[in-house]
Amino acid sequence: MKGLIRLSYRKVIDVTSAKRWDRAVFDETYHEFYMQAQQYDQAGTYQTLQELIDNVPKAEQLHYLTSRVAMGYLQQVNQIIPDLLNASGQEAVPFTQFKFEILASDIKRKDAHKVAITFYSDPITWIDTLGNALFVAYGDQRQLLAEGKEVSTDLLMLQPNLTIWSYQPGSLVL
Repeated sequence: MKGLIRLSYRKVIDVTSAKRWDRAVFDETYHEFYMQAQQYDQAGTYQTLQELIDNVPKAEQLHYLTSRVAMGYLQQVNQIIPDLLNASGQEAVPFTQFKFEILASDIKRKDAHKVAITFYSDPITWIDTLGNALFVAYGDQRQLLAEGKEVSTDLLMLQPNLTIWSYQPGSLVL
């Protein structure tokens, strides 16, 4: 057994995103950014997110303010990381933490809007690596494995934008 890990998966959503959920997040976050940006720059002097951040005090808060509309969409995925598939082609990795950020946006060009949501998995017991897949058990199963007990397992395929975010080595001492 390798140890206890938490994965992070970064999902980028932009004008080319085709899935229904992605499109809804794109549309709603752009609309919210547009509305909030007008509050920060009522004269309409600045067009892009970066211009606002560089020139308007507290404009960095646009990330947080825009993230609030994404919250409802995050509830729709039932605390399972979207697009992160196991070997059976199912979304199965639970998460409770995430980070939302606006990568780019422009109040005059919706096609320039781009956001990222980084999902952080709940703890996962990393048993081994098999080819290009992580052999895992969800939750902290180290005690049961150390006792030789059976646990439910899964295979998670390695893919772009997926990384091991935290790692706690080894087994528990009995």
